[in-house]
Amino acid sequence: MKIGILAAGTTPDELTDRYSTYAEMFVELFDKAGKKFEYEFFDVREDVFPDSADVCDGWIITGSKFGVYDNLPWMIRLKQLILDIRATGKPLIGICFGHQIIADTLGGKVEKYQGGWGVSLHTYQLQNADSFTTDKEFTINAMHQDQVVEKPADATVIASSDFCRYAGLMYDDQIMTFQAHPEFTVAYEADLVKARRSTVVPDEIADKGLALLAERKTDIDSVKVADWMAGFLTKPR
Repeated sequence: MKIGILAAGTTPDELTDRYSTYAEMFVELFDKAGKKFEYEFFDVREDVFPDSADVCDGWIITGSKFGVYDNLPWMIRLKQLILDIRATGKPLIGICFGHQIIADTLGGKVEKYQGGWGVSLHTYQLQNADSFTTDKEFTINAMHQDQVVEKPADATVIASSDFCRYAGLMYDDQIMTFQAHPEFTVAYEADLVKARRSTVVPDEIADKGLALLAERKTDIDSVKVADWMAGFLTKPR
C-alpha cells in the first residue's frame, strides 16, 4: 500500500540536527508499530502536490506551524485536494493542522482556543471508537493553541478531553483525524517545548509540560495510535 504524506510543516530549524522531518516521523512511527508501507512525500507548503488524489492508496496530512485561517495559496490548494480525496473514497488521516484543515474544509470552524496552549502529554477519552479499539482512553503529546471549535455536521467525535472537545473526529469511516501528535516522541516534545518556551508558549505552561514529560518518559500510547491509523488505512472499503 502506498501512503502519500502531505507535509504541511516540518521540524523547526533549531531541532533539525537531532530529529527527522514531520513526514519522516510518521514513517518511523509506523516502523515501530511493525507496519510497512510504501511512501511518497509531498511538501505542500512549497506547492509540491500530487498530480491527482489517485496516485496513492491512502493519505496523511501532517502538523504545521501555520493556522488554517491564514488561508495561504497552498492551503487553498490543499483544501481542494482534501475534497478530491473525499470523492475518491480513499482513506485520509489528519494530525494537528491536518485535523484542523480537514474540519475547516468540510464545514467546521477552527480558531485560537481561549483556554490557551495545550502542550506535553494529554489524555483523551475515546467514544464511538468500537470500529478500531476497545480502549477507553489514550495519552500522546500535544502542541497547539488552535482547535476545532465547531465540528462539521457529518463528523463523529471519537476522542475528547476537558481541554479539547473535538480531539478526534471520524468522517463516514473514510477520514480519521486527531488534534494531538502520535508521531512526536517524548524526547522531541521536550526539546520542542524548550525551544518554544517564552517566545511562543508561556513559561508557566511550558514548565508544567516539561515536568510532566520528565515524569513519564516512555509510557505513552503513540504505537497504539499508529496501530489504529494503520488499521484504518488498510481496512477494506
